[in-house]
Amino acid sequence: MKTCVQAICFGLCFFSGLPLLADEAEVLQVFLQGPSSGQMSDLVEQAGGAVTHDLHIINAVGAKLTREQLDAVLTSPLVARHIDDLSPVERPEDNPDEEGNCRVRGHIELDMTAQGILWPLYNKKPKPAFLQRLELEWPVTLGPIAAMAVGDTVVDPALYSHATAGSLTLEFPASGRPVITDRADLKVSFQTPVSLRSVAAPRQRDFTINAEFTDDCKTDLVPGYDNNHGDFYYNTVAGIDALQLQGVTGKGVTVAVIDSGLWEHEALVKDTSGAKRLVARYDALTDTAGREVVDESGHGTHMTSIIANSDRTIRNGIPTGTYKGAAPDVALVAVKVLDEQGLAHVLEIVRAVQWVVDNREKYDIRVLNLSFSQRPRWPYWEDPVNQAVMRAWVEGIAVVAAAGNDGPAAETIGSPGNLPYVITVGAVTDSWTPDTRDDDYIPDFSARGPTPTGHIKPDVVALGGHMTGLIHPDSAIAREQPEDMLKTGEFVSTGSSQASALVSGMLALLIQLEPDLTPDDLKCKLITSAEPAINRDGRLAYSPFEQGYGYVTASRAVTLGERGCGNIDFVELRSLLESDLKSDLKSTEYLHGPAIIDDDGGPSLPGLSVLVSSKSSDKGMSRTRKWGVKDHIERLDTNEADDELVDRAPVNWLNVYLKEKTVIESLSRNPPRPPGSTQ
Repeated sequence: MKTCVQAICFGLCFFSGLPLLADEAEVLQVFLQGPSSGQMSDLVEQAGGAVTHDLHIINAVGAKLTREQLDAVLTSPLVARHIDDLSPVERPEDNPDEEGNCRVRGHIELDMTAQGILWPLYNKKPKPAFLQRLELEWPVTLGPIAAMAVGDTVVDPALYSHATAGSLTLEFPASGRPVITDRADLKVSFQTPVSLRSVAAPRQRDFTINAEFTDDCKTDLVPGYDNNHGDFYYNTVAGIDALQLQGVTGKGVTVAVIDSGLWEHEALVKDTSGAKRLVARYDALTDTAGREVVDESGHGTHMTSIIANSDRTIRNGIPTGTYKGAAPDVALVAVKVLDEQGLAHVLEIVRAVQWVVDNREKYDIRVLNLSFSQRPRWPYWEDPVNQAVMRAWVEGIAVVAAAGNDGPAAETIGSPGNLPYVITVGAVTDSWTPDTRDDDYIPDFSARGPTPTGHIKPDVVALGGHMTGLIHPDSAIAREQPEDMLKTGEFVSTGSSQASALVSGMLALLIQLEPDLTPDDLKCKLITSAEPAINRDGRLAYSPFEQGYGYVTASRAVTLGERGCGNIDFVELRSLLESDLKSDLKSTEYLHGPAIIDDDGGPSLPGLSVLVSSKSSDKGMSRTRKWGVKDHIERLDTNEADDELVDRAPVNWLNVYLKEKTVIESLSRNPPRPPGSTQ
């Protein structure tokens, strides 16, 4: 699964250039901003240039101009700002060695055969991979290994005949190492395989396989979920199932997804009743609406599936009454801006956001999902994409943005997630165990704050590890990552993009319950109900730059989320836009965040060293980390040692716990009525 993070990173990066013909090399792609896009267009046309993007949402245009023409335009006092470095750059060539020496991946699923197991291995490099070491563990009830092969290479029984039932470490001699050129299947037969076909058959998590190749290359079998086709699990972990069982499915809410397009699979274009719900399509690459936005990449379809998949969840062959998407009854608006490689131009992203804002009332768009990220090139108030996103927020659209996948270093939050006003989401993984959160942790890839302007980001973290969703089998990601395709056709992927999509689905559920919620209210609901990771000593397991306010779940956002606190510490956005986007933008008029530089030269906050543990949190099962005050307080014993821990904690978690308990008890006595119910 390590490639999931790497591949999705490639799929989420903006591309700052556009295709350019050789005989147009002297022409610049320019951004011009002033009092209005109309005035900027007039200047371009008067100079003999061509307007390529009318960006009236931010009083700007994109244009093709020669240097001489640009110089003429810039003599006008109407031009408040220009960017002349948006000219095309070459797309990066596919270099197999860019990701390091190891590009061998094991399949996400282990096949149970009549005689044993089969595990596909994929070599992504042009040169062969040589298997030099293999470690296997299996249920002892299967007995010793009877036969083994890797691709066409039959493994000499002398290498494994000595092994006891249940465990084997095998070193291949240099002259006889199995070779993988493209795909090779590891096939193992056991002497008593009957239990593989019985009711109590072993699960994938009952097997351990570690394969080591030359050139310091390794791949492992993941534990997997027991029923990944019938149950995607994240809705259970995220507290969404409980709401769906009460009829909270996002009905009456429209979510726009700006991404790589959409595969019009029935579970995505129809809701749980079979009614059509794809209300609009727009292609920002061609500036056309109403036609299918074909998803060559696959990324946009996967995000939309997490938000809205209307297929039923099945457990033990029986529908649970819940669905695979977070908000399976939302109306959808599909906007394409990423190409097959997952690349997009800044100006086209602005045009995509602009189309959503222009059509917000027509389609009643309430949520906008932006599951992409780039390294910030400008302060957020100067970033054309962020300027457009700010306008969307002001116009009543709650914007959810991915933190990015460039962690674990500090200050890696991408744009537009660096925008203080939006809801920026980092990722948590459940370590393939949906029944416990003790091994849920923030993976290294999830981007960390602060932003370049000192703001705390991400705002929250949400489940984003190995998320299952629909994807077209011929899309680029499916072709490039066959190891992450389930046998039943779904795709499993990891990233802050997936976490953001899940949160977008949560917002739709909140809006269905409380239609008058503003974007600021929705943000407040999330941050006041999020559960921070707390160590036994009462210190935070992760800093706010890693976890924001904590781990969000839909059920807590509904029961414990508050109103009125979203963005209260920031400059009022509407007045800011009205006053400054029409004039020269000056950073001194914008609020910077609270981050400071510590004595070691790194980012910090006042009092952070007391609040946060000095030890890195465990990756996986932790004996000290708990998510949320409830689990933290209830794991403490009523003894003198734990009483002292409570007293010495930098935060009075007990008071927070008692406050939450009071709210929950009040709700249990006076439960709210489900949507559509009558007195």
